[in-house]
Amino acid sequence: MAPTMAAPEEELRKRNQELEKELKESREREEQMRKELRKMWERLRVAEEAEERLCSQLGELEAESVNQARAYNSHILTLMDQLSKGNNLLINNHPSPAPISIL
Repeated sequence: MAPTMAAPEEELRKRNQELEKELKESREREEQMRKELRKMWERLRVAEEAEERLCSQLGELEAESVNQARAYNSHILTLMDQLSKGNNLLINNHPSPAPISIL
């Protein structure tokens, strides 16, 4: 009768060993996934910081471009005013010549 009792106990030991092995593998996979998750969180943090820096730089460039556009527009208006004054001086100081008749 002793041999029949040993068989179920041996099966239980084997099953217990298999379950312990599966548990160990499962915990190793879980730890690996935690490491990967930490890496992903770090990459996300770095990406968010980079995005903030880029947004800040973009805002600064937009402000600079607006200032440059205003300065350029002011310069164009000044040049147009100078040309207009110069044209008026030419017209007022030099009367137009009499028309030439070809016939």
